[in-house]
Amino acid sequence: MDRYPRVAVITGASSGIGLFTAKALAAQGWRIIGQGRHPERTTAAEAEIRAVARPGVSVDLIQADLSLLGQAARLADQIAARTDQIDVLLNNAGGASDAQVITVEGNEATFAGNHLGHFVLTNRLLPLLTKTAANAAPGATRIINTSSSAHEATPGLNWDDLQMFEGFVPMVAYCNAKLANVLFTRALAKRLSHSGIVVHAVHPGAVDTNFISYVDPATQAFLREHGMISVEEGADTLIWLAVADEPARSSGQYWHERKTVPTSAFASDAEAAERLWRESEKLASAAMT
Repeated sequence: MDRYPRVAVITGASSGIGLFTAKALAAQGWRIIGQGRHPERTTAAEAEIRAVARPGVSVDLIQADLSLLGQAARLADQIAARTDQIDVLLNNAGGASDAQVITVEGNEATFAGNHLGHFVLTNRLLPLLTKTAANAAPGATRIINTSSSAHEATPGLNWDDLQMFEGFVPMVAYCNAKLANVLFTRALAKRLSHSGIVVHAVHPGAVDTNFISYVDPATQAFLREHGMISVEEGADTLIWLAVADEPARSSGQYWHERKTVPTSAFASDAEAAERLWRESEKLASAAMT
């Protein structure tokens, strides 16, 4: 039988749709363990979530930079030290930049922060997720990956330069990372098909958050011209995927506005999903043990 309170781990919980989702689940009585990158914003967000949480609900936000795989590994250890169950893991943190940044670990920050950090975090938390699923109804334990329709704007990943070290273009790197989110969802759903855990990806829409302040001027102008939705609207499907019954009945899907929608041809390629998994294991090997 399911255990209560249910526990949600949410990355990117210090702002935007991650913060809104954390507040909504806390208000419903969920135990919240969140991650934020900026120390001050993370501290402020924790107070915001606690202010709306149901009485007696625990809220903890942990500061970590997911573009650094060592920090992603430590984050997983810190989460495991705080709870013996995870009902829903929402891999929501992400973003873009207007220039190439190479981390001290030698990874490109956009690819690492959007994909590799979550690859490490998820794999290290799988024992807790699997343990939770063994004591819950099938599909009640979930992993939700925030992707984007931006994945459709790239023809595919360059396996010879997966992180775009050469010829870096900021928004192409972001589109590639969002493609990686969908491929990761496909590969993970396959691996967990008999575990009772379901895995989904979500496109929240073009949401009016501080994401826009980090991208190049041309992208900012494009987003403003085509309009952006509110944080509440953007978080709606993310929250629904965490709590509704329907998402429990399938796995490996890509959702927008509470409906499954098609992905790009490359994102639907099973061999590409397996190739990305293998390449990610190589890149993240030091943080996976």
